[in-house]
Parts: sequence; C-alpha cells; structure tokens
Amino acid sequence: MEDSINRYREYLKSELSSAALYAELAEVETDQKRSAVFRELSSAEISHANVWSTKLGVDTPDPKLDLVCKVYLAVAKTFGIRWILPLLIREEEGEIDKYYEEKDALDVAQESRQHARLLKGLARGQTDPVPLWEGPTSRVRQSGSLRAAVLGINDGLISNFSLVMGVAGGTSNAEFVVLAGVAGLLAGAFSMAAGEYISMRSQRDLYEHEIHKESIEIRNWPDEETEELQQIYQAKGIPDEQARQIARHIMADPEVALDTMVREELGLDPDQLGSPSGAALASFTAFAFGAAIPVIPYLAGLGQTALFASATLVSIALLLVGATLAIWSGNRPYWGALRMLIAGGAAGLVTFTIGSLIGVSIDHLA
Repeated sequence: MEDSINRYREYLKSELSSAALYAELAEVETDQKRSAVFRELSSAEISHANVWSTKLGVDTPDPKLDLVCKVYLAVAKTFGIRWILPLLIREEEGEIDKYYEEKDALDVAQESRQHARLLKGLARGQTDPVPLWEGPTSRVRQSGSLRAAVLGINDGLISNFSLVMGVAGGTSNAEFVVLAGVAGLLAGAFSMAAGEYISMRSQRDLYEHEIHKESIEIRNWPDEETEELQQIYQAKGIPDEQARQIARHIMADPEVALDTMVREELGLDPDQLGSPSGAALASFTAFAFGAAIPVIPYLAGLGQTALFASATLVSIALLLVGATLAIWSGNRPYWGALRMLIAGGAAGLVTFTIGSLIGVSIDHLA
C-alpha cells in the first residue's frame, strides 16, 4: 500500500510539472495553432493529475515546474521549442511504460500515447498527430540531432577551455590568450564542420547508392522483389496468402514499391537521409558557441579577473550541458552535471598546470 501511495505521489508531481511546462510553452510559442496544442496538452495533464490526487484523497495542487522542466523551459526560451521536443516525446513515452503497469491507468496511458503523437507532429512542423507507425523513426532521428548539437557544444567548450587555460597558465598577456582562444575556436569549428560534412556526404552517397540499386532490381526483376517483400511480411507474422496479395498490390506501383522496399529491406527512410551542408553548419555553430564561452571574459577586457570569470562561465556551462545530457539519457541531472564539471574542470586544471610549467621554463631560459 505504501509503495502505491509513493508511486501515485510521483505520478501526481510529474503530471503537474508537465502541465506547468506545457502552459509555459504555450506562452513562448508564437504560432497560434501550435500554442493551442500546448494548451490542450496542459489541460490534459491537469486531468491526469486529478486521477492521482483522487487516488491519494487530496485536492489537486497548482501546477509547478520541477527542476527538469525548468531546464527544458530554459532551453526552449534560449534555442527554441524544437530543441526540447524530442525530450518531451521521450517523457510522454516514459509515462506510457509506467502507466501500462497500473491496472486502472490504461486510459491515462492511452492519452499519453496521443500526446506523444501530437509532439511528434509538432517536431515535423504540423499540428496533427503523426500516424502510429511513423512515430518511432521520427523520435530516434530528432533525438539524435539534439544529442549531436549538445555534444558539439560540449566539445567546443572543453577543448577551447583547455587551450585557454593552458595559454593563460604560461603567460599573463591577455592578448596571447585571446589569440589562442579565437584560433582554437576557428580551427576547431572548421575542422568539426569539414569532418561532419565528409562523414554525412559519404553516408548519404552510400544510402543513395543502395536506393538506386533497389530501384534497378525492382525495374528488372519485379517477380523476385515481389517474392522478397512477401517473405518480409511473412516473417512479420502475416499469413502466406495475405502477404502475397499485399506484396503484389505494393509492387503494382513502382514508386510505392521502391519506398516500401527501402524501408522494409534496407531499414532506411528515403525522406530522412540527412543534409551534409546542414550537418556541417550545425556542427560549426555548436562547436563555435561552446568554444566562445571561455574567451568571452578576455574579449571583454576584464584584466586580472578574466581567468576567474572564464572558469566560472565554463563551470556554469558544463553544469548545464551535463544536466541536459543526463536528462536526455533518463539519468539524474545532478550527477550528470557534476560529472561533466569534474571532467571539464580536470582538463582545464591539467592544461593550466602544464602551461604554467612551460611558462616558467621559458622565463628561466630567457
């Protein structure tokens, strides 16, 4: 009984926090139709909260953001709502898993499924729920983009912070530190962008080659491809005759046949192959943003306090990045933030120490 009460309290707290977040996002969103979707979601979360407060025998408290939702809101206000949509989708799908275990919460679970589909629709730029069968692919790709952006910021932050600390340890000349920091920012950002472009271009070329091969096979050997698609559906549990009819119907239209075979046989989404130039730009921007943080105090001309200010700014950024990655992975944000701070701080401390030793050695030789 005590376990049930504790679960209900957690559910109530989660639903109220989600309701508060959706209400805030409705205010942040400038598009009226999308804003209305968030208001609808907020009202639904209040209804879910009423379910759990009734079970607990208490009045439903006012919605209130928890720490995780505060981070989500801060990211949405800073970078845009689209950056947190994959995280919101993951939260809704997490609720589905939990509520499936509650015998009298299946209605709430079903509504959470609808919420996830609505959020996936918003991630695609629409206000209608996505079809059920398309949802998982969208979620994986969107969350992957978010992770790549956060990791890009983290790479720029730690690498350039280490560079700045190393140079600052070796010299008190702020101009040298700025030169090194800006050079590190540009070199790292262009290197990341070039690497991402080549990687994405190579991957896209490979996928397009495989799709082209599939189109040739469908055009030249339609009977074999029909049999292959039939076997795919049979492996999914569809009876032989039905699988044969479905395969023949699909193969009657070459465009539909190609799209289906690419998805079923190759496991690819033809509409989601990725943009090499877009990936390169995103990588450049993310790295440059992170790499600029440790240099800002020196560019501002803070003099002797620039080193301390740089370390402070970077520490705050490391905490935010660490917490964001932890939340995305479903872990505690506090530990993720602390782990990132320790790793980044250690890198900066080591390079600062080495820079100091090299600086002393050079002064001694001079």
